[in-house]
Amino acid sequence: MFKGLALHTWTLDTTPLTDVLRIARTTGWDAVELRRLDFKRAHEAGRSADQVLDLVRTNGLPVACVGVQAGWMFAEGEERSRLLQAFAESCGWAAALRCDTVMSPVDPGRGDLLQAVAGIREVGDIAAAHGVRLAVEFNALAEQFNSLERLRDALTRAAHPHCGLLLDSYHFHRSGGDPRQLEDLAPGEIAYFQYSDVPRQGLQPGKALDRLPPGQGGVPFREIFERLKGGRYDGYLSYEAPNPSAWARDPEAVSREALTATRTVLAGSPSAA
Repeated sequence: MFKGLALHTWTLDTTPLTDVLRIARTTGWDAVELRRLDFKRAHEAGRSADQVLDLVRTNGLPVACVGVQAGWMFAEGEERSRLLQAFAESCGWAAALRCDTVMSPVDPGRGDLLQAVAGIREVGDIAAAHGVRLAVEFNALAEQFNSLERLRDALTRAAHPHCGLLLDSYHFHRSGGDPRQLEDLAPGEIAYFQYSDVPRQGLQPGKALDRLPPGQGGVPFREIFERLKGGRYDGYLSYEAPNPSAWARDPEAVSREALTATRTVLAGSPSAA
């Protein structure tokens, strides 16, 4: 049984955070996922991080995950120090919201594998100090960590209890992932799950802002959810579907459509029982 369904703020990117939080609550989502960008935009508008935290608390929905700033895998020198400080800041925000998960995408380029492994251990220690766990997301469009196998290898080498895999259905499917691969994952390896559908045609190299509600593309959701059962994952499912076509529509309609589509897919999956 999954913990609940979360709405990722990127899904309604052009809608102010105050409205996104309200829409998530009134349309029936169980939680929200926040980006570091949400805090950055608030800062640029003259609001403090504490004001954002208060806004989220007042809304009432739990926070499933908080995003960190990417780039820490291969950064060095002053840039690395800055990114690690930002990482700690995001972990602190998550802890303040009683959220036990932060997430980071992998670096988009290439670098030394051992450096990446050491980096995972380093940020894992920061996450542990704040009482949260880091979910690392592979990206189908990245040069190096662009598949489940490649990221899993790095996480296995790091072997940090406060770091795990972020499985995103969009990147999993677009990287050629087969749901049967999930049968090899041990309970606890998946730290977080994001989802959206992949168009059956018209994919563009390097472009990922074409995500759809489940059932409108080619992702075999029922097969994926079936293989998550048995203790492999029981946390939140976060709907992350950035798409300019959706941003141009009424955000409340987009939110309701996605939630209905998700419930329809889950209703046909044995893992939801």
